[in-house]
Amino acid sequence: MFVKQISIFLENKSGRLAEVTSILGDSGIDISALSLADTTNFGILRLIVNDPDKAEEVLRENGFTTSVTSVTAIGVKDEPGGLAAALGILKDAGIEIEYMYAFVSKKEDEALVILKTGNPGKTAEILSSGGISVLSAEEVYDL
Repeated sequence: MFVKQISIFLENKSGRLAEVTSILGDSGIDISALSLADTTNFGILRLIVNDPDKAEEVLRENGFTTSVTSVTAIGVKDEPGGLAAALGILKDAGIEIEYMYAFVSKKEDEALVILKTGNPGKTAEILSSGGISVLSAEEVYDL
């Protein structure tokens, strides 16, 4: 029910993102989603990959500082208001979203979204009971 997200702390300098993606690509790791937030001196790259354990291992071996976080992956109707319906369910339940981002899909009728909340289990339970598709880790890693 939870998806492992790899967070990598990067110095804000030229070539660091290319280095991370090259290491992962050379290791046969496929990136399904990414989000990059930066400040003046560093950035946080958040990734959803097909093999998060291997990704964390090879990145650490190459000197990167990483952490793993549980996030929730959902599929919403790919139509106007599809995301609003899911977010409304969370609002009504009092669940706050720390951050979110979209990711690629081979499904034509769903838009896929990663959500980070303080309680991923409750988030998944509430969304699922509200008719929102909550994806398993295997479904996400196979995309």
